[in-house]
Amino acid sequence: MDDRTKVAVIYYSATGITYQMAQAACEAAGEAGAEVRLRKVRELAPEEAIRSNSGWHAHVLETQDVPEVELDDLSWADVVIMGSPTRYGMISAQLKQFIDSSGPLWAQGALADKVYTAFCSTATAHGGQEATLLSLYTVFYHWGGIVVTPGYTDPSQFVAGNPYGASHTSNNGEIAPDHVALAATALTAKRAVQLASRLRRAPAPA
Repeated sequence: MDDRTKVAVIYYSATGITYQMAQAACEAAGEAGAEVRLRKVRELAPEEAIRSNSGWHAHVLETQDVPEVELDDLSWADVVIMGSPTRYGMISAQLKQFIDSSGPLWAQGALADKVYTAFCSTATAHGGQEATLLSLYTVFYHWGGIVVTPGYTDPSQFVAGNPYGASHTSNNGEIAPDHVALAATALTAKRAVQLASRLRRAPAPA
């Protein structure tokens, strides 16, 4: 029987920035020994809006084979890693819509006691990165989850500078995540897998 820790990396990306960070999270989680699912949330924007932006349209075509997330992915996972671009210091409407559909699982207690973490990107420097991550963590607290952050647990974090989670400034989608942002994303994912694996090995409370 496959006893690996199960990780769901759930993201929204318009032009591919958070998608690249999601890929880094998947790779790191796999290297840490986890079974990984990469899932995108459903696009809500109208087709004409997407086609009006060449980068947005190109990314939709690039990722058309990435499965859309379902509530079963939340049930399945031991670790949930969510990624989103920032929208006025909050997560994207697309990711929020998926989260809002999780009520039945929450009511059953099916989202509690899992390990959660997150990453984000912004168009401009700062731009609400920490606020976006904290807004996601508020959701995880409501679910009864265990939130893991990168903190300053590795020297690279003193370069990345964000203890709340991995983040990147894209200059409106023009700058791809660099090695600093991708390393922070990888560190975040590995820490989440390591903690979840220890929790799964721990004896059940008496």
